[in-house]
Amino acid sequence: MSVRIATFNAENLFRRPAAFGIENDTKRKDVLDAFRKLVGILDHVEYTDLDKADIVAILQAHGAGSEDKKTTKTIVLNEPRGGAKLLKTESGKLQVKAKGRLDWVGWAELARDDLTWAATKSVAKVIAAVDADVLLVVEIEDRITLDRFNTQVLQGELGARPYRYNLLIDGNDSRGIDVGILSRRPVVSLRSHFSDTKDSRVVFSRDCPEFEVDLGRGEPLWLLGNHFKSKIGGGFDQRLRQAERVAALYRAALERSARVVVAGDLNDGFESPPLSLLLATGLRDAMTHPSYRGGIGTHVHDGRLTDKFDYLMFSPELWDTVHSVGLERRGIFPALPGVTPFEGVKDKSTQASDHAALFADLDL
Repeated sequence: MSVRIATFNAENLFRRPAAFGIENDTKRKDVLDAFRKLVGILDHVEYTDLDKADIVAILQAHGAGSEDKKTTKTIVLNEPRGGAKLLKTESGKLQVKAKGRLDWVGWAELARDDLTWAATKSVAKVIAAVDADVLLVVEIEDRITLDRFNTQVLQGELGARPYRYNLLIDGNDSRGIDVGILSRRPVVSLRSHFSDTKDSRVVFSRDCPEFEVDLGRGEPLWLLGNHFKSKIGGGFDQRLRQAERVAALYRAALERSARVVVAGDLNDGFESPPLSLLLATGLRDAMTHPSYRGGIGTHVHDGRLTDKFDYLMFSPELWDTVHSVGLERRGIFPALPGVTPFEGVKDKSTQASDHAALFADLDL
């Protein structure tokens, strides 16, 4: 029995934070740094005068609360109607009226833009081309979005084979990017770890869902899906904590089945301490398999596929069954050397993602 397992960071299906589409690296980083700072301040039990000044400055700088349709909003303030409010306006001046986090109801989030229809179709083309039996999908808005993409775009627009099973639960990312699964084999259980903590801190930026997949014969497959903390703004310590926890979850999963896969966007390279820690458990990465031909990169940087962020890591029993490994690169712009992109992939606004999809075929 041949089974194809894959992972793909789709960078959302229908809508993504507008800040992610900012071409200038410095400007994009400024927005994301400001958002992180704002979220941290808003969680303070009491707001100091400096906190209040920073809240107003960040919100005004990024268009939150503006009614001017010409204003480009990158941060949005959500407050339920009739609830206690964060802000007030006096004499035409915006001010913070709440005394602290418990004094108002609402939250801040990154403003979202619709993806171009071409980009959504490009994502579908990547997934259809890979045609995996079990596909881990990273940066997905929510389960309903995943379901609609599966039926309306993958099947309805492209006429490709849809997936019978899809599953996703919201994790910890305030931007609403999650880790999910599309599967042609029954997903019979899910273990979530978004609430795992270490030293009173949440471990996972998103989650590490464990999907139990019935392959129809033999032991079930346990797929541990991940999206580690980004390198933007640092994040090394958290990635290390995440790797430590995933290593423990992997060892526990091995007690239930010899068929375990750790997959996803781990946002770090082979030689990094977080990845070294995972590989020390005996896991083997697909791109080190003799059948794989190509460079080690899975993510585009400066127009080249140089960064290794995406992983399919197999337990020893599964590793012995791997017979071929590949990357689907045709959804990326600019076109990579020797690669003809999918029709419609003409610029960054129409590309599927700046990640390639990684897949492996196993004889089970």
